[in-house]
Amino acid sequence: MSGALADVPGVRHLGSGKVRELYEVDGKLLLVASDRISAYDYVLETPIPDKGKILTQLSLWWFGQLADLVPNHLVTTDPAMFPVELRDHKALLSGRSMLCERLSMIEIECVARGYLTGSGLAEYDEHGTACGIPLPAGLVDGSRLDEPIFTPAAKAAVGEHDENIDFAETERRVGEDLAKEIRDLTLSIYRRAHEIAAGRGIILADTKFEFGQRADGTVVLADEVLTPDSSRFWPADLWEPGHAQSSYDKQYVRDWLTSAASGWDRRSGEAPPPLPDDVVERTRARYVEAYERLTGQKFA
Repeated sequence: MSGALADVPGVRHLGSGKVRELYEVDGKLLLVASDRISAYDYVLETPIPDKGKILTQLSLWWFGQLADLVPNHLVTTDPAMFPVELRDHKALLSGRSMLCERLSMIEIECVARGYLTGSGLAEYDEHGTACGIPLPAGLVDGSRLDEPIFTPAAKAAVGEHDENIDFAETERRVGEDLAKEIRDLTLSIYRRAHEIAAGRGIILADTKFEFGQRADGTVVLADEVLTPDSSRFWPADLWEPGHAQSSYDKQYVRDWLTSAASGWDRRSGEAPPPLPDDVVERTRARYVEAYERLTGQKFA
């Protein structure tokens, strides 16, 4: 998809992420979500049908739920309202693209954790902390924290891990006032989203946000928000601390890649093999289920 719009006059391809293509058109940004899926820092060659549309539609729903807490970068998702250069590409763009404000991005991944797992658990097991924040003794994989914590990371290039940093380093990088603002916004959004998800039988274990600034300094929520690619969603009725939790994301993909059936060795340096049809179908179904349970709407 990276070249799909590259030859359109007036449209400039700015880059490719693991999932999204980014273009500039008429002074705005166009984000197009592909069906690509990544795992273990590789973009896999097998797409998950409709994944880009599910992520886009879920982000739009969450933008609406959060509108009173923070402004967002969305201009429109209606291809009929896109700049004239894009009008002939409705089939490609419909349902999976967002025309957005151009912002000055804040180069910090803003992570909120309400439960201990992932890289936070790894640090806790070694030091008793998460991003330098001391945590109570006796926590295990999946433990709920007394209060959600802000654990920022420095953004890394595609294919590399973001680097967890502490709040003091965040202040050094973006300034004290802006660091406090994005921390407070991150935790406020997490609390709102956690409450909404809980009402639908889903635990929001952790999530990450990206923010940018308008010319007047206003902080704006950008990129995708609260999707299975940027968040850990767990079925509440299956939550059981002490081991890895069932989740609404690419769990089936990770499990298959690390199984004997894939024949792939993570340490080999070789790219993962293509995904079998049943893994693709189960993964798509998991994304659809997350969308439908959270929004209460059927994915069409």
